[in-house]
Amino acid sequence: MTMTRVTAATTAAELIERAKALAPMLRERSAEIEQLRNLPHDVVDALRDNGVFRMCFGKHWGGLELTSMEQLEVVEALSYGDASAGWCSMIGSNTGIYAEFLDPVVGKEMFPNPDQIVAGLLQPSGRAEKVPGGYRLSGRWPFGSGIDHADWVISGAFVFQDGKKYASPDGSNPHESRQFLLPRHEVELIDNWDTTGLRGSGSCDYTVKDVFVPEERSFSFDEVRGRRGPLAQPDAFTRTMCGVSLGVARAALDYARECVSQRVDRMTGTDWADIWRVQVTLAACEADFNATRAGVYGALERQWEVLAAGGTLDDLDPIDRAACPLSWVHAFRMSRSIVNRLFDLLQTWSIHRSSPMDRWMRDTATICQHLAAQDRILQSAGAYLLNAKPEFGIALGIV
Repeated sequence: MTMTRVTAATTAAELIERAKALAPMLRERSAEIEQLRNLPHDVVDALRDNGVFRMCFGKHWGGLELTSMEQLEVVEALSYGDASAGWCSMIGSNTGIYAEFLDPVVGKEMFPNPDQIVAGLLQPSGRAEKVPGGYRLSGRWPFGSGIDHADWVISGAFVFQDGKKYASPDGSNPHESRQFLLPRHEVELIDNWDTTGLRGSGSCDYTVKDVFVPEERSFSFDEVRGRRGPLAQPDAFTRTMCGVSLGVARAALDYARECVSQRVDRMTGTDWADIWRVQVTLAACEADFNATRAGVYGALERQWEVLAAGGTLDDLDPIDRAACPLSWVHAFRMSRSIVNRLFDLLQTWSIHRSSPMDRWMRDTATICQHLAAQDRILQSAGAYLLNAKPEFGIALGIV
């Protein structure tokens, strides 16, 4: 299928509307996306051409500089069509966030336009040997979502020098880790992405074997070298992940309501829309969705208000700072719960692979296995509220 090339959106409102307009096409292509275990090239082109991957780039880069709330709306809209497309869009659009942690001159050379896509794993899973002018990077990283269509690959690694652990010069970290950026062609993909859900995200493992990475193409989230702002923050890349789950839950709610409106109980002849159990289940799921979504946006809006005024994450009171990661975990888990309840409600209408309910159940189950949806996020928020040590502090912007 060939799609007409378009000019990228120029405003947040326009991009949100375009994302909504792309959703029916993505829904139509979902079976193909699953079968390929990757996004088709023309789907990636459509996302790129419409401006999806430039939404986190600042206007000084030629990007759209969307707020976190606007980004979340885009991810929700795309995920309403297909979860894998929404997930890869979320991952690829974070490029503009990473750009602000690079020297501006270097960043402009690496990203000559704001439609560049970066993919990879930020957790330090590799080894970077410190050498003159840079590092020799080696390792294997799992879950490189969207990596096959990426321009650059980002990888977290622990730093060594002369074979020994490298400590940060200021003594803040006994074993320093950094992020490393290298061109996609220097990475070898391992075709092992065969999963329950998010099958079309192409989140395969990848390896790097003793590749030189110049010093200027590495960074740490504790140092902003570009323009400071609400998106130049260590937690910024996590803020829109739950938009995928919210988009899927909204799609499932709309689909279930449509199915109910067309169904008659074969035993009694009663319209399903008149059955008490159906009415209560749909209403309960709607209530849970509305409250969950409002919690996510409310926490983000409070955070954005402080950061846009020139404040830092430290200026948020503990409850407000913990609210964002807590709302994200809740959104992942509640979206899964909503989809599962609707799956049960529709009964045999859900069990065939031709039903989107089957895919949505698998997608939300898979998303809930991501680090961002795990108990360690709850532990980190709880520990922070108790002035104890968070296990995964970056969720709270602690690096």
